[in-house]
Amino acid sequence: MRTPELEGLIRRRLLVNFRADPAVVRRLLPAPFRPKLHAGYSILGICLIRLEGIRPAGWPAWCGLSSENAAHRIAVEWDEDGRRREGVYVPRRHTGSWLNQLAGGRLFPGEQQAARFRVNDTGAEISLRMESADGSTMLEVAGAEAAELPGGSCFASLGESSAFFAAGSIGYSGNRDEARADGLELVTDRWEVRALRLGTVSSTFFSDRATFPEGSIAFDHALLMRDIPHRWKALPGLALGPRSCCD
Repeated sequence: MRTPELEGLIRRRLLVNFRADPAVVRRLLPAPFRPKLHAGYSILGICLIRLEGIRPAGWPAWCGLSSENAAHRIAVEWDEDGRRREGVYVPRRHTGSWLNQLAGGRLFPGEQQAARFRVNDTGAEISLRMESADGSTMLEVAGAEAAELPGGSCFASLGESSAFFAAGSIGYSGNRDEARADGLELVTDRWEVRALRLGTVSSTFFSDRATFPEGSIAFDHALLMRDIPHRWKALPGLALGPRSCCD
């Protein structure tokens, strides 16, 4: 069965970005993926996205569904058909929608785990907390829109960051059998990001010292997108190989 293309509105999207030691990140990635670097760092983070009016392309907007979602992701590159490709690898996806959880990995690419979201978005300020239903993953962010990236970011400007993430529109997520990755492409009618200054940022995934030893990862910056019409396109699956066992 051909997977339908979906369309809708990104009402709110937060890209919470970290910089990390590429040698550490490389061990998390199955073949054929390798870290995509910027200024010598591997870039990874969390995409926190509110989707509204999601429905099969061509259907009327009134039948669309809304949901809060989170994806822990790693910027990657790989070789395919003799060409260098780039996008993101997603080790964890969570959703507040039971329908997304049911359809993910079955009717549409990307298995998703159940989670509870608590969001306060006034426009000027945003706070968001997510806890997975099984209690294994928790994250919290809070902040407000800013004019520029924070000092200490490995990106020289907002424009440089925007270009880096705009190139990562293709995402792959592993299945339960870890043999293949589901592919998904985000197609936006426009690409427009703003800087988001966070006073609170935490994720149990990135603070796990068994995965990320002390000093191997740090918060870098966050971006905000609002009111972006978009489409989701399923891509052919990608065969996965073993993870790296050493640097």
